[in-house]
Amino acid sequence: MHRPIRAPAEQSANRANHADRVGAISERLTDERQRTGSETTVDPEVTTTPIPSEVPADVASSTSDRLPGTEGAGAGQIGPTGRPLPDFPEPAKLASHGPARIIAMCNQKGGVGKTTTTINLGAALAEVGRKVLLIDFDPQGALSVGLGVRANELDVTIYNLLVERGHDVRDVIQHTTIDGLDVVPANIDLSAAEVQLVGEVAREQILARVLRPVLDDYDVILIDCQPSLGLLTVNALTAAHGVVIPLETEYFAMRGVALLIDTITKITDRLNPRLQIDGILATMFDSRTNHSREVVASVVDHFGDQVFHTVISRTVKFPDASLAAEPITTYESSHSGAAAYRQLARELIARGGAA
Repeated sequence: MHRPIRAPAEQSANRANHADRVGAISERLTDERQRTGSETTVDPEVTTTPIPSEVPADVASSTSDRLPGTEGAGAGQIGPTGRPLPDFPEPAKLASHGPARIIAMCNQKGGVGKTTTTINLGAALAEVGRKVLLIDFDPQGALSVGLGVRANELDVTIYNLLVERGHDVRDVIQHTTIDGLDVVPANIDLSAAEVQLVGEVAREQILARVLRPVLDDYDVILIDCQPSLGLLTVNALTAAHGVVIPLETEYFAMRGVALLIDTITKITDRLNPRLQIDGILATMFDSRTNHSREVVASVVDHFGDQVFHTVISRTVKFPDASLAAEPITTYESSHSGAAAYRQLARELIARGGAA
């Protein structure tokens, strides 16, 4: 069941304050860095998770010797966001598939984990019986490569679907080794699309038109956006029902969030009233550093429940899995990174962000 769509006026009112919130986060972190100096590393053997005063004593005692991290906290215990971790149940099996809910994985800053999250969240959703279509919407084609698709050898990609008539998206879809997980690949040709689409009528809605024929075939469509706020990203946001914002737990990653939220607000007001922020996902979390934890605490303080409880920790297994052209859920199924993305899939479904 999809999330209830709030009225555009309510969405705009909620988002109007986000830029100020982000500015407050940046100022707070700047003050902290100036007061304490450069990033401080915490000894992992003695690090404890801060326990809010209102947390029951039994919960506090059970987490006092636990490192902050999604993999180390159970339901009811304090998670890495400083909040008690809810119980995300195993999703119920679906009797049928579709219509798909479209989610744009968006952040104009590069290197924050958009592609990694798109691949592994898609694989985790497929594991629980959802039919998932991934859209590689970045000319770098990292999503395609990360799933073993040789996009540079293909004659037709997402680029052709956008700029040429006569193509059927079903003919471009590539099946992956993961049951229920498909991908529409991209390569460097996509970099020319923005220039070619400038003169098109309703150019912001072209991706929505391309995806329309397959909406009933899938439960979730994830769009891996390029690191910019150009016409391709605007197309993704116009086609989407929701946005997931991967955010690296680092000070400089915060600086572009205000501009992104401003863009989302404009898209909602002018092009896509149903668009909403599904959540902010903290990525590349390092429990050994004060700075990483301070960023998460500040984001939660300012954005509240819009921040996912699930946090993705930094690990070398993610690039290893990309090199093997597999999601981490199959490359290293028992690894804590795989568990984190499985939990993210359950949380997204529990929130109503996916069927």
